[in-house]
Amino acid sequence: MPADDEVREANAAFYRAFNTKDLAAMNAIWAEEAAVTCVHPGWFLLEGRDLVLESYQGILGNVAQPRIVVGGVIATTYGDIAVVVCREFVGGAPLLATNLFVREGGEWRIFHHHSGPVAQLEQA
Repeated sequence: MPADDEVREANAAFYRAFNTKDLAAMNAIWAEEAAVTCVHPGWFLLEGRDLVLESYQGILGNVAQPRIVVGGVIATTYGDIAVVVCREFVGGAPLLATNLFVREGGEWRIFHHHSGPVAQLEQA
């Protein structure tokens, strides 16, 4: 399988873990060797794997947390690093996400997630 396709699958696994509220799967997709960072919409920068996973424990434990619908996935690999840019729709709100992956032990693992709102075009 081409590396870009492998990264798309790793990205899909990240969102699948989110939407199924599977903390074990979320834990498995995050890098263990690389420095980990995350910026949730409206949040400050979270640094460190433990702090990032603690944030997901709170988010996934929230029964009111809406599902994320993902689209427009663009994946590009640069050796053992990959960049994914995609759209997220959370509760109908449009967001744009950048997910960075690193190959660890032959598997693509996320080491940075940044999601935030995007401007909407006004209809005339």
